[in-house]
Amino acid sequence: RTASKLTVVGKAKTTGTTVTFKADKEIFVNCPIEYSYETLSTRLRELAFLNKGLKIKIIDERSDKENEFRFEGGIISFVEYLNKNKEALHKKVIYFEGAKDDVTCEIALQYNDGYNENIFSFVNNINTIEGGTHLSGFKSALTRVVNQYCKNKNMLKESDVSVAGEDIREGLTVVISVKVPNPQFEGQTKTKLGNSEVEGIVSSIVNDSLSAYFEENPSVANKAIEKAILAARAREAARKARELTRRKGALDSMALPGKLSDCSETDPAICEIYIVEGDSAGGSSRQGRDRRFQAILPIKGKILNVEKARLDKILSNEEIRTIISALGAGIGEEFDMLKLRYHKVILMADADVDGSHIRTLLLTLFFRHMQPLIEKGHIYIAQPPLYKIKRGKREEYIETEKRMNELLFELGTEGLSLTRQGDKKEFSGNGLKELLQLVLEFERLSSSIVKRGVDLSKYIGLRHKKTKKLPLFMIKVEGEAQFLYDDEELAKAANKREKELGKDAVIDEKALSMVEFYGTRDLEKVLDKIEKLGFDILEEANTQPVEKDKKDKKEKKKPYKIISEGKETKELDTLKACLDYVREIAKKGLTIQRYKGLGEMNPEQLWETTMNPETRTLLKVMMEDAVEANEMFTVLMGDAVEPRRAFIEKHALEVRNLDI
Repeated sequence: RTASKLTVVGKAKTTGTTVTFKADKEIFVNCPIEYSYETLSTRLRELAFLNKGLKIKIIDERSDKENEFRFEGGIISFVEYLNKNKEALHKKVIYFEGAKDDVTCEIALQYNDGYNENIFSFVNNINTIEGGTHLSGFKSALTRVVNQYCKNKNMLKESDVSVAGEDIREGLTVVISVKVPNPQFEGQTKTKLGNSEVEGIVSSIVNDSLSAYFEENPSVANKAIEKAILAARAREAARKARELTRRKGALDSMALPGKLSDCSETDPAICEIYIVEGDSAGGSSRQGRDRRFQAILPIKGKILNVEKARLDKILSNEEIRTIISALGAGIGEEFDMLKLRYHKVILMADADVDGSHIRTLLLTLFFRHMQPLIEKGHIYIAQPPLYKIKRGKREEYIETEKRMNELLFELGTEGLSLTRQGDKKEFSGNGLKELLQLVLEFERLSSSIVKRGVDLSKYIGLRHKKTKKLPLFMIKVEGEAQFLYDDEELAKAANKREKELGKDAVIDEKALSMVEFYGTRDLEKVLDKIEKLGFDILEEANTQPVEKDKKDKKEKKKPYKIISEGKETKELDTLKACLDYVREIAKKGLTIQRYKGLGEMNPEQLWETTMNPETRTLLKVMMEDAVEANEMFTVLMGDAVEPRRAFIEKHALEVRNLDI
């Protein structure tokens, strides 16, 4: 309905339409309406790739997150983005387009030295994650073109196995975008195209365009086909390995691995399997489990990194074969969800560096070769407790650092009040807890500033007087530090430096000695809240000792006084000192045990904290952004060292509670 008639409000240099909407509460009944920045950002990035030259900007005013997307190369840029941390076999992305009967099709593809295919298909800008006729047309034409080229050039020896579609697609990154006037989708989610005529159109375009490209670029064709032949040989070796291991019973779901302690229930929807690090934890979990529906599979050490291996090598790894056999659903092209024996696959590893590495290796296996397990929400991560605390006869298990701090606040602030000497303002109960929580957040967020070698009081003093924004960047030009508040200021500084050095100079982050501050928006919010309570944050941030005035014989009163149960106990200089004092009080008479390994808990403790469905906490592994997930696994687990080093250098200072 029309809210109001259009009115003239003045002249404007630009034109456009602003659409404002609210979610319909009649549709979203009894559920909170929460917009996901990550989901929206992912979708808008896709649209910018699919519509070259289109600029889309997303701003989340709740958290000040923002992103701007514009890709002049369209889906060519999309493929380059997908392959940016991989070693491409040919520098230039292969691109072609065509149209027939009002159906238009554009395809971009590039081979890399990896072992996984990465295909994204779209119909009218809709991501068809289940594929459909357009994808079938591409796959069949690609296989036909490559095999025909091999035949024409006599590239296959008599001893070689035939090259199949999956071999040709190994290490291939593809984006397919078709525009169809009357699309017919299978199902309500519109994730699979059903128009039969589209298959023939796409197949014809790929056949003509790719055949011509291979004839004009034989070096690219040869590299792609050599890789496909190697993949075919590896596939044949994997088939033989599968057959051999099946004969031995290692991949047969009817012959379960000996180390698996299975459950008595047979309904997969009820059953769950714990993949446990180490034999000692495996023994405790076996004794502590509910045998009716909980199975235990201990694995020894770290499994193979599948990011760097073909399927034949993967199947030669004993621990991976054991996992495949226990789950019963197969691997890769043969994976069948209907054969899955457990609908909850729970990864349970130690809360240390090795445990994190084992979890990552397992997640890489599931993401690359059993992805439907993640897509359908069957993978979980157990959350064993970090601490056990004991005071008198009372025992409690603590799962997170956040909960540990909350508990220390509860214990430390009982009967306690804090008085600000200047105006006699008193904080106690929940008010004191909230204040200390803000101080804790300030301490956490500001630590990354200090770690970057910046004086905290100087940095806080640079807060913009009107906007209250903190600098996002610090650059050093010829040894002189400059603080910048946004990307625009950073770009101006880079342009200025370029003019000073000349047009041919390459200006990058290293040339400017740039430091980026993370968490600044969160820090701004904390500072606002602390100031609203009447505290001078600059004084709190100043860690330098104040020199005493020689004329002032009397020592000045300290700003804060803590009173415990009506009795004056302590005068302190800073809120940080008050926080430390409360922690000290809380820890009196308290025994704190930090768990690093699952083996440190007995079966009863393991059941109560980590395995009992009534009391445990599980993290569900979700995949909201397949593109980002693919990039993350490539960076962290792939062969290229530089992207991984850059990632670690960027995030190392944000790491807390690292166990070494």
